[in-house]
Amino acid sequence: MKERRVVVTGYGVISCVGKTVSEFWNSLVEGRCGLGPITRFDASMCRTQIAGEVHDFDPTNYNMTVKDAKRHDRFCQLAIAASVEALKSAGLPVDLRENTSVDPERVGVIVSSGVGGLYTLCEQHSVLLSRGADRVSPLLIPNMIGDIASGNISILTGASGPNMCITTACASGCHGIGEAMWAIKRDDADMMICGGAEAPILPIAVGGFSAMKAMSQRNDDPLHASRPFDLNRDGFVMSEGAGVLILEELEHAKRRGAVILAEMVGYGATGDAYHITSPAPDGNGGARAMRMALRHAGMRPEDLDYINAHGTSTHLNDKFETLAIKDCFGEYAYKVAISSTKGSTGHGLGAAGGFECIACIKAIETGIIPPTINYETPDPECDLNYTPNKAVKRDIKTALNMNLGFGGHNAAVIFRKYEN
Repeated sequence: MKERRVVVTGYGVISCVGKTVSEFWNSLVEGRCGLGPITRFDASMCRTQIAGEVHDFDPTNYNMTVKDAKRHDRFCQLAIAASVEALKSAGLPVDLRENTSVDPERVGVIVSSGVGGLYTLCEQHSVLLSRGADRVSPLLIPNMIGDIASGNISILTGASGPNMCITTACASGCHGIGEAMWAIKRDDADMMICGGAEAPILPIAVGGFSAMKAMSQRNDDPLHASRPFDLNRDGFVMSEGAGVLILEELEHAKRRGAVILAEMVGYGATGDAYHITSPAPDGNGGARAMRMALRHAGMRPEDLDYINAHGTSTHLNDKFETLAIKDCFGEYAYKVAISSTKGSTGHGLGAAGGFECIACIKAIETGIIPPTINYETPDPECDLNYTPNKAVKRDIKTALNMNLGFGGHNAAVIFRKYEN
């Protein structure tokens, strides 16, 4: 059977640095930061009081009625909004049943989440404590489960192909995109709506990550708090949002006259088998994920032009991710262009893969490598080319995104400039 090639034909993003792909990308290239004081709740009780909030978000602008929006958790609202933007970008109606060039039964959805409907869970737990169990909403369970975004996107669009949620903490979005690629390659679908969404800016999540000492406490300077690979990094800054891609089988995309943004050519997924929160000290798990993605892409390490690193701004991640890149790429690790866009966006947890795959595709489209902002003091243990502070113009034919998740989950995906 002829190989089924997978291409990207649409993308959508809702983030603290932009609610369209153009706003998002311009913010990354210009080094703008979307982090600030938490306004969602009184964070004075928390050690970390900053986050990347999506301001002025109106779900009714994205094919949701007021009633619909009230029945969705915030992470699901964000997922639907990014999916609507992605479908429009791909030249498709939101209701795929209205398009004769697409069979909805051959369209799947994998929009993943690391923590799912925390808003609903916290709200209804409060109801339980204050008013009793019989006052808990019947929507508690369907709104808190992580797979409900994929379910609601399917209901909205009519997409009734493979439908699931991959939950692998901060690698969830990247794994979702990778598994969507395989669904098309093995001929289970012709098109996939895929990515990640998260809405974790709540006292329970901020308190939990703070207790782990994983988050920055630069509360007086949020614009410079997320500083990947910098010697003086002190943790990540949590953010919310969603990033969604439309993946499509190449011939299917051609038949309907779609604009092809990039080709997806590789995916790797591995486990560290080491620790619940720390990456393996030698970076071996991340290195194996990247090597797997390169193998599936038929690429040598030196064929890669750009890596959008996980780069969380935590001491352990940035150190061990640097080791992973060195392990995979050898001496070429010092030549390949690398950046972490989390200095601008903060860490979107399960949405990070969606954000950063879009950044990879835009880098290929525009020939611009977005910078790692807030990189001021080099760390001797992080000594690669992280594209500090200023975007760089460069011919980029191939780009890799890597994300790592608690539990030792590693994901890497590769995109290539489309050539017929």
